[in-house]
Amino acid sequence: MQSTYTVTGMTCGHCVAHVTEEVQAVPGVTEVEVTLEGGRMVVTSEAPVDFDAVKEAVAEAGEYAVVPG
Repeated sequence: MQSTYTVTGMTCGHCVAHVTEEVQAVPGVTEVEVTLEGGRMVVTSEAPVDFDAVKEAVAEAGEYAVVPG
């Protein structure tokens, strides 16, 4: 299953790496692809992942915001 999100506030490759690392730690997530340009994040998981868990992981990575889509 794949879910697409938009992450705002990222400015460099380190931002992408931090967001990727934190979201990969969410239970059930098997893969995370984050693109700096446009802030697109695609999360692959075995089952639906709670948006609040994704939101919390992104916030843990830094001063970023995430919205579905």
